[in-house]
Amino acid sequence: MSTDKSWKSFVAGATAGAIEGFVTYPFEFAKTRLQLIDKSSTTSRNPISLIYRIVKNDGVAAIYTGCIPAVMGNTAKAGVRFLGFDAIKDLLRDENGHLTKTRGAVAGLGAGVLESVLALTPSESIKTAFIDDRQRAQPRYNQGFVRGLSRMIADNGVGVFYRGLVPVTLRQASNQFVRLGSYNALKSLIQENRSDPTKPLTGTETFALGMVVGVITVYATMPVDTVKTRMQSIDARSHYKNTVDCFVKVAKHEGVLALWKGSTARLGRLVLSGGIVFTIYEKMMLLLN
Repeated sequence: MSTDKSWKSFVAGATAGAIEGFVTYPFEFAKTRLQLIDKSSTTSRNPISLIYRIVKNDGVAAIYTGCIPAVMGNTAKAGVRFLGFDAIKDLLRDENGHLTKTRGAVAGLGAGVLESVLALTPSESIKTAFIDDRQRAQPRYNQGFVRGLSRMIADNGVGVFYRGLVPVTLRQASNQFVRLGSYNALKSLIQENRSDPTKPLTGTETFALGMVVGVITVYATMPVDTVKTRMQSIDARSHYKNTVDCFVKVAKHEGVLALWKGSTARLGRLVLSGGIVFTIYEKMMLLLN
């Protein structure tokens, strides 16, 4: 992959990630809060009701708790994701430049691992800790992002940045295996059945395709996402030995369906996210070229 193409993939992906991260953050906030609610709680499981109640009681800013690290992470992860995806795709093409659908999915998996290790785990860990802390009777990290983060590091050490690395990497690898693999396969299918296969998809087609891919991704990967959130909660060490133990305990004590807790909120975010991020990425690549 040429240096010229590399920076274009990174810039296009990072731009798409920044816009998508900010626009869809309230859904991410609601999903994370719902995943942190235990079975005995009487709090509403409806994400819209949750957002409405928090805005009513604490103001609009409350549903953007943890937004700064999340958007920063989203910007970096999307840049790394598309850079990695394009680079791995180029490595997996045959001598004729053709990429099979299976190899496209494998490229997505590799991109997911890269974005998790290099960008996402630190931002997700901090975001989850901020949201978890806010619902405590006496929050410790609510003095603003910089002071709150400093106190978090003082309490937990720098290891807090990579809390939940295994479940985050599992989630991102599975996410991008499904998401980028599905997008690549469906996009190729649409273009192959056109009179001019080289013609780019329109903005409307790309947005619709991204939304469809978002639905597929949510239900295929939700259990891993739920375990990831539990493993990044402030009290995770006292509740779970490791990722497998978390899977088992959630399914055993709360029921298997608890692994899909927060699906509606995540669906709202990823459907919108898929439409936004793929459309902006494709348009940015056209612009940069």
